Amino acid sequence: MENAPSTLIIGIGNILWADEGFGVRAVEALHRLYEFPENVTLMDGGTQGIYLVQHIEAAEVLVILDAIDYGLEPGTVKVIEGDSVPKYLGAKKVSLHQTGFQEVLAMAEMLGRYPKHVLLVGVQPEDIEDFGGSLREKTKACIEPVLKAALDWLEILGIHASPRLEPLPESQSLAGGEVGISQYEASRPEASKACRVGDERVLTQEGRTVGYRPQSVGQDAVSVDVDHRGKY
Repeated sequence: MENAPSTLIIGIGNILWADEGFGVRAVEALHRLYEFPENVTLMDGGTQGIYLVQHIEAAEVLVILDAIDYGLEPGTVKVIEGDSVPKYLGAKKVSLHQTGFQEVLAMAEMLGRYPKHVLLVGVQPEDIEDFGGSLREKTKACIEPVLKAALDWLEILGIHASPRLEPLPESQSLAGGEVGISQYEASRPEASKACRVGDERVLTQEGRTVGYRPQSVGQDAVSVDVDHRGKY
């Protein structure tokens, strides 16, 4: 184990927006179903973006689990390896967390601390605009093949996982039992009580007015040219 490569398996995404949380749910399942040697770390990266850079820099082997818009049929699993990973993370972003994570990889490369081996296992989401929703059935069914693809790739590098005799309960998930997928799905209020795409009640409260109100800057204001393309 002295020469075992430092390995990070990270799921990124936002579980509050249905399939956008696929990566997090996938790494949760991996943690519950498998045991790994001490050189392997499993992490719920959520939407932390740039705050993950120290963990990326410390890894020799990096596996990323995520929902990626490849422009394919929902539920399609795609495996990307090596230098192509940053390109796919930024090609068609499904949320801001991918911008942040793309910057993390760029920063690690700039500092000369880029992982030696990088794998992205992504799934084409079906719905990422359902606030408070969970994974759709098509994407949920992809968790098993995504985990298999990641584990098979790690096996080639000599990094082995052992199936647990009994899966860990959701209370022992990486992010805590409060956001375990079963409780998350069971606790969701009805649509009549919680808007799925944004809460109009915030905009229609008595005494609240929403609208565009340009502000006068006054005679003493300083004019600043913020669009200087081709000027200097």
